[in-house]
Amino acid sequence: MLFRMPRITINDEPRAFPDPLSVAGLLAALGKDAGKLAVEVNREVVPRADHPARALADGDAVEIVTLVGGGEGPPADKPLKVGTFTFTSRLFTGTGKFATHDLMRRCMAASGCEVTTVAVRRERLIDATGKNLLDSLDLSKLTILPNTAGCFSADDAIRHARLARELLGNLGNPGANWVKLECLGDKKTLLPDPIDTLRATEVLVKEGFQVLVYTTDDPILARRLKAAGAVSVMPAGSPIGSGQGIQNPTNIRIILEYLKDGDPDYPVIVDAGVGTASDVAVAMELGCDGVLLNTAIASAADPERMAWAMRYAIDAGRLAYLAGRIPKKLYANASSPMDGLIAAAPRG
Repeated sequence: MLFRMPRITINDEPRAFPDPLSVAGLLAALGKDAGKLAVEVNREVVPRADHPARALADGDAVEIVTLVGGGEGPPADKPLKVGTFTFTSRLFTGTGKFATHDLMRRCMAASGCEVTTVAVRRERLIDATGKNLLDSLDLSKLTILPNTAGCFSADDAIRHARLARELLGNLGNPGANWVKLECLGDKKTLLPDPIDTLRATEVLVKEGFQVLVYTTDDPILARRLKAAGAVSVMPAGSPIGSGQGIQNPTNIRIILEYLKDGDPDYPVIVDAGVGTASDVAVAMELGCDGVLLNTAIASAADPERMAWAMRYAIDAGRLAYLAGRIPKKLYANASSPMDGLIAAAPRG
């Protein structure tokens, strides 16, 4: 007569064991410490005290579980500090170009941003249905960063900044204390006028504003703007709304070197030109402290999905920068060791 050992399924894996067998005997056979495990037989938990008496039979299904790490997140990063403000998210978003205020609100939630920019112009505060932009912003979670978008002279930019301070001061929003300065040179490129940008920065700093200044990727001008008192210099990756990404990473690197020399926490935030998530990751991998964007989300085919992509990209790029990439090399460098290889057969 052929003797057949009972087959027991352990964690979905069929196994054969000698008969008779108890739960305690099974654990011993597997070399497991009963004190660090929980056992279930046929979907019923078997208390540890019952392990010796609980017999196992052919066809039984046994689950053996233990505790594992709960999936810790990435290492903690220091917060982003801009002037007197402190934030966890390094992604700043804009409020323009969204089809509806509701879509804008959902995209901001998806992006995880804590700062959003608002232009101080009547047509930007009221949408086509007559709704006020500010009614769609959760001012308990968002800090408004007023900007001087559309200004083509230092005088206009200064005027808009003063109006923004009055408006946000009336709302009790802390954004009244700062401004994103844009002083444009021409309507075709929307690149900043360097002379008026520097002049407006000097005036606004004297008036007590914390100035985040939009500029070109010129390292010399960036250094002058910081010296003028700007709390953050924001070089363009490429022209506003162009979606070209970071066109001159070398200049961005030089700006970072200049502005962080002796002041490593000085915030350099890329502003303008971002087209997709990879552009954000590139900016952060260069060592930038954050990215401000609008069109890349608002004009995407699926803005809400793109907002999520930007949220992940800002974190991925920052983590990669902090981790430190491997150096680029001209030739290959095998990841598997070359020593100890089996001798190759001689060629005939």
